[in-house]
Amino acid sequence: MALRWTNILKDRDVTDEAVYLNRRQLMGGAVAGVGLAGLGSQAQAQGLEPNAWEDITQYNNYYEFGTGKEDPSRYADQLTTEPWTVTITGMVDRPGDYAFEDIMKAMTVEERIYRFRCVEAWSMVIPWNGFELADLLDMAGVQSGAKYVAFETAYRPEEMPGLKYPVLDWPYVEGLRLDEAVHPLTIMATGIYGKDIPNQNGAPLRLVVPWKYGFKSIKSIVRITLTDIEPPTSWNKSNPREYGFYSNVNPEVSHPRWSQASERPVGGGLFAERQPTLMFNGYEEEVASLYEGLDLKANF
Repeated sequence: MALRWTNILKDRDVTDEAVYLNRRQLMGGAVAGVGLAGLGSQAQAQGLEPNAWEDITQYNNYYEFGTGKEDPSRYADQLTTEPWTVTITGMVDRPGDYAFEDIMKAMTVEERIYRFRCVEAWSMVIPWNGFELADLLDMAGVQSGAKYVAFETAYRPEEMPGLKYPVLDWPYVEGLRLDEAVHPLTIMATGIYGKDIPNQNGAPLRLVVPWKYGFKSIKSIVRITLTDIEPPTSWNKSNPREYGFYSNVNPEVSHPRWSQASERPVGGGLFAERQPTLMFNGYEEEVASLYEGLDLKANF
């Protein structure tokens, strides 16, 4: 497994949240360590602070548990996360069912502090713990003809009350181009603030792609498929006019029903001052080369 970053942590090794935030305040927003560098080249200059645990875990979308922002934190405790298996299939050398504990034994868990931008035009800064998706794909052995990676969320009507409503075509599915999937910024998150990731945030294993709108970062993954065909994605199937396959954060491309030029930082109160949205969510220097020559307005 390639070691690409030096800030190596186990899920429970990160500084306590309160101590961590106090330390960051004393530093006056300075960038320190690899985890903070994960904020992105443009975002670092803003001196961003991670959101509080309460913001991250009580204000989020997970429609399998309801469409209200607090529904996931109310109902996601019904989800059984042990044992957990991820089926990896398609164009791989070693297809099969991979137990979560076996995956974790083989992976190096790191801290990554990333900006998070929702398509609804709100944002957070989240200290994830996880490992690079590229390492998990290496574990399965990606075949040379693969071009895309498809993902599927758990489908458990008895544990997920939101599945009773046809908000989307369940189960939730997402996908990336292979080069996006193996980019060093793309991780599989297993924790937040050094604690095991809560159910409402996608336990025990979720995708995090920090330069894309949040709905691309699929939660509670049970299946990964390598393919040579662009996979269907839930929101694109639901409304292709509003939600493209790429869904890169782009302040120059508005959602049909609202502008994406600015965002509301969560945690600053209802009337928090909006801030300009950064191209690729502040990760332009790191990822823009992936889309060289691609019309970002046509391929939104």
